[in-house]
Amino acid sequence: MSAVTRFAPSPTGYLHVGGARTALYSWLFAKSQGGEFILRIEDTDIERSTNEAKQAILDGMLWLGLTWDKGPIYQTDRFDRYRELIQKLEDEGLAYKCFMSSEELDAIREEQKLKGEKPRYPGTWRDRKDHPEGKPFVIRFKNPQEGKVVINDHIRGKIEINNSELDDLIIQRSDGTPTYNFCVVVDDWDMGITHVVRGEDHINNTPRQINILQALGAPVPEYAHVSMILGDDGKKLSKRHGAVSVMQYRDDGYLPQALLNYLVRLGWAHGDQEIFSVNEMIELFNLDAIGQSASAFNTEKLVWLNQHYIKTLPASEVAAHAKWHFEQLHIDLANGPALESVIAIQADRVKTLKELAEISAYFYQDFDEFDANAAKKHLRPVAKEPLVAVKAKLLAVEMWNPENIQAAINSAAEELEVGMGKVGMPLRVAVTGSGNSPSLDITLNLLSKEKVAERIDKALTFIANRENS
Repeated sequence: MSAVTRFAPSPTGYLHVGGARTALYSWLFAKSQGGEFILRIEDTDIERSTNEAKQAILDGMLWLGLTWDKGPIYQTDRFDRYRELIQKLEDEGLAYKCFMSSEELDAIREEQKLKGEKPRYPGTWRDRKDHPEGKPFVIRFKNPQEGKVVINDHIRGKIEINNSELDDLIIQRSDGTPTYNFCVVVDDWDMGITHVVRGEDHINNTPRQINILQALGAPVPEYAHVSMILGDDGKKLSKRHGAVSVMQYRDDGYLPQALLNYLVRLGWAHGDQEIFSVNEMIELFNLDAIGQSASAFNTEKLVWLNQHYIKTLPASEVAAHAKWHFEQLHIDLANGPALESVIAIQADRVKTLKELAEISAYFYQDFDEFDANAAKKHLRPVAKEPLVAVKAKLLAVEMWNPENIQAAINSAAEELEVGMGKVGMPLRVAVTGSGNSPSLDITLNLLSKEKVAERIDKALTFIANRENS
């Protein structure tokens, strides 16, 4: 039987990096086994679930490339199935109506706390048949009172929980809606889930869910409970550490390849290897190789990976993700060179795609102002003659290519008997608006001859205004 895994987020917020790593591990295991990956949206908490959060989860998964074989399946579409099985358990004496009010239960738990006991439901209605009419009730699962649950966890090893430690779980609320722990069990059974990969915060739910599965006569999947992710400061990752929503990483200019590579190494390793393509991850991934310790998020490492992928991925692949950032700046890519050509000369100069778009705007649109510091230093009256000379040389270039552009710049410097910097720096500021750019021959080559001449004229006007002010 090939593996069937699932990622089952609750749509009460955005897809965060902890959830994304769990989804990645679940996805990788299914792919490594030639199995199936299911996306299930656990939206039984109707009050807190939002359509915006549902869409954010889908957007995050698709941006990361974690495509699903089935889904998205929504639990709210399956209420009839849950009710059918709750009734079955009740008919078989494996579940029962409990008429205890929340106030009564709170009082009992308070008393238990004072005695130093673990707060729990005492089983008051477990075997009672004197049901009051018209009074609200919940339905509880009749948890076994003897024996123990054994979980052979892929990450944590053998976990044993005595049934005497577990109370009778509510599986249907007083309003008739099924609860999370019951829905999960039914879904995992109906969807043929063989391996459940999820966060360690679910360990307490697992023995309860196993007991319900067994009561239903359903097979029990294998489990792997992943440790939490900590921030750089060793505390649980949260908004104070910066971006925790997956789509915020996109907005900040990270490539999904970089984030995936970073997340897979937050708890899993293959020797000393740091860089993994998705195909390598699938080929090498093993649930049993995930570590038990919490992982610390290191933003510097993620930035390093992002730079690596910007520089080494095919420019067309980087361009597919970079386009979005140009759009955010209202830059029309139709007004300039192929984006792949710009990426080829800018990739070594940036850490993020956002930065790439910001420093490459001059290829596609005119700038209103020159960088103040660069203009102050390089667009002085003394730069007027070099700019006039180099403009003439560039306009005389017949075949516009890096070699001929460089020859024209060299010729202007030789004619004026000045160093290259006296021509090159004013030209750079004139054409790009700042003092930083790739080498002038390849930069100018991506702009038209006419555009270069137009921007030199703009710089000459700036110098003239500066002289007259």
